Amino acid sequence: MSVTSVREGGPILKGPWDFDDSPISRVAEQPLLLGLFLNLQDIKTSTHPTTNSWTFDYNLALVQKAEELGRSQWLPKGGYDGEASIDAFVALGAMAAATKRIMLISTLHVLYGPLHPLHIAKWGATLDHISKGRWGINIVTGHRTVEAEMFGRQQIEHDKRYAMAGELFDVVNSLWGETENLTYEAKVAKNGWQIENAWITPKPLYGRPILVNATGSAAGIDFAAKYSDLIFITSPGGAHIESALETLPAHIATIKEAAKAVGRKIKTLINPIIISRDTPEEAEAYADSIAEGSGGSLGSSKFNNNANAYKSDAHGWRGRKDPSHKQGRNLGGNIEIIGSPEQVVAQIKALHKTGVDGIQMNFYDFAPDLDYFGQKILPLLKIAGLRI
Repeated sequence: MSVTSVREGGPILKGPWDFDDSPISRVAEQPLLLGLFLNLQDIKTSTHPTTNSWTFDYNLALVQKAEELGRSQWLPKGGYDGEASIDAFVALGAMAAATKRIMLISTLHVLYGPLHPLHIAKWGATLDHISKGRWGINIVTGHRTVEAEMFGRQQIEHDKRYAMAGELFDVVNSLWGETENLTYEAKVAKNGWQIENAWITPKPLYGRPILVNATGSAAGIDFAAKYSDLIFITSPGGAHIESALETLPAHIATIKEAAKAVGRKIKTLINPIIISRDTPEEAEAYADSIAEGSGGSLGSSKFNNNANAYKSDAHGWRGRKDPSHKQGRNLGGNIEIIGSPEQVVAQIKALHKTGVDGIQMNFYDFAPDLDYFGQKILPLLKIAGLRI
């Protein structure tokens, strides 16, 4: 999808949707995009046993398994909030060389530093070539106070962050797409950065890398409409599947209308945790075990039990506090899909009918649960016509 150059009177710049043979265009031939949301951080939401690990080898094995199963994309959570973790941006650069088909989306906090647009443009073009167009950026502006403080900065006001990110990617997109040297001084991020006679080569293979952002706010949706190819959405009604099915259609319509208004299209993704076993009773028992092991003290020691350490101004999770909608059990993910394989497929199909273009799945115990998904659920998705 095209965007306009930051240069006055500059050219229209192409994106990966403008190329029929780009990886994202090929992936979109599937009725339902299917991805894996993997947590590179050592976050424990429950004391229930798990094999999860933040290590590179563990995560690479999961990505390769996901590629074997035909997953569309893989995206890791990234952040600077204290857990043991490997950096998502760097890790996916290495994984690009160890995979062939799966799209790899790196979470990048673009306002910390701040990162210079030349860095993002050059690194992005390099990873684009290594991955042959399969790599992209999940643009994060930073919603937690503690993350800004770790960089010695004050939290930037919510809507201003998106304005700063928009200006940044106006310039980055121009560096990716233009053939002339570029001079620009940041106006929104005053005293933030400037470029003079800047130029990068080689250019990305399909106009620019894939761009993604996750949001639930008006400012974030406006940003996604202008810049992103994919948007991670959240359920306005909270984590329970019934609440999600009730509230998502209007929310998705708003997002797609915003993109249409600026002459673009955008695909929506949602991030469910999938809890499945052979029978409904076994699945519920698994979910109960996870819920019983959850506790507010998990992971608190890394910030000296500071109750404000995870303070956030993100809008996307506000539905979890809405008493007018049925709520989930805080098992992980944005929504909770629980049941037998047949029930899971029925819930995914219902999500697709709301306008969701794809799901980026969470599992409580990634390695065995991903294997189970491949053996028991994926064949049923194909029978249901959601995967080819």
